[in-house]
Amino acid sequence: MKERDQPIPKGDPMKWNMYQLEDFGRYRLSPHFFMRDMLYSEIASVHGMRNVPEYPERAVEAGEKLCCTLLGPLHCTFGHVSIRSAFRSRAVNECGAFPKYRNVAGTAYNFARHVWDWPDKHGIGATVSIVVPWFVGYLEERYPDPEKRPATAWKAMAWWIHDHLPFSEMQFYTDPPGFYYAAFNIQWHENEDRKLIEHRGTRETIPKWDRLEHCPGCHASEYPGFPKLNCPTERYPDPPG
Repeated sequence: MKERDQPIPKGDPMKWNMYQLEDFGRYRLSPHFFMRDMLYSEIASVHGMRNVPEYPERAVEAGEKLCCTLLGPLHCTFGHVSIRSAFRSRAVNECGAFPKYRNVAGTAYNFARHVWDWPDKHGIGATVSIVVPWFVGYLEERYPDPEKRPATAWKAMAWWIHDHLPFSEMQFYTDPPGFYYAAFNIQWHENEDRKLIEHRGTRETIPKWDRLEHCPGCHASEYPGFPKLNCPTERYPDPPG
């Protein structure tokens, strides 16, 4: 783990005071993203839960990699990236996975995904659910009636990311409401797996896309009209001053 120029609050995160929580939210993960961007959760808000990591340094390490290698280049290339769901504490994820909601995957599955501070058996990782407004407009221009949009329209963005960024896993939402906004999950993992899963309520793996390292070369014909990558990766933030 690198030496950090920004301090992470000490002590038990479940006992942090307001100023410590503010400081943690101000932690700059990359030139364009802060930890605060990653902490909002409707479930946590409704239930009065504290959505912070049990192991803040591990969550920050995974978040920096996610932002610097994936979200930063997406931002620099396509403009604004909207965060739908990013970090979840174990407690928040377990609440969302409870039968009352059933709108998130189980907590053990989300280790090194949305639960950034708990590694899976392969190492640390971080997932974020995003909407890229540029891609929403791209699809609306080509398919003005969303009901007539092909279920495979998401593949344009999937191929672009495949050709340009070191992702580990992507999941595209092909059912409403995520379908209309071209929402998808993207993961950084220290043990890069490079696989893509189409999500249809049940997680349906598309065999052709299961392991994208089996598809070498450029696939520009799959994403006509997309911009060139604006920056390969973003650096970690410089120290203040």
